[in-house]
Amino acid sequence: MAKQKVNKTNVARLLDKAKVAYELIPYEVDESDLSAVHVAAQLGEDVERVFKTIVLHGDKTGYFVCVVPGEHEIDLKKAARVSGNKKCELLPMKELLPTTGYIRGGCSPIGMKKHFPTYVHGTAAQYGYIYVSAGQRGLQVKLSPRDLLHEARAEYADLVAL
Repeated sequence: MAKQKVNKTNVARLLDKAKVAYELIPYEVDESDLSAVHVAAQLGEDVERVFKTIVLHGDKTGYFVCVVPGEHEIDLKKAARVSGNKKCELLPMKELLPTTGYIRGGCSPIGMKKHFPTYVHGTAAQYGYIYVSAGQRGLQVKLSPRDLLHEARAEYADLVAL
């Protein structure tokens, strides 16, 4: 099987500039299923290693970003608390591209138009590597959670409902 040529995304350029070890992993996109569960199946990986990026808006601090394990739902109360808000809501889909520079299914916690406070669910720390979007549908970046925290200027937090 011929190795697929992968175009460098802005995420990859930023990681290169920071001299971070990473791997770009392409996968088959299913427009009707943009879930992390589908991505994990395409990658042949445990869904707990595939993290999704969720952009929220808090009532006090404005926009912030949460990175959570693929098959879990974000707990809005926990996200609000961790980010210094009383309440928060998901960013409406139509605002995602203008706010972050990314589309649904291709939103990465690295390289948004502007830096927003970023929180990564603590389970990421137990893995040697995790996956997050590389900034476009059909492409994931595999990197260490420590490097993700550093490059996204993020911190660990408890973000999902049990």
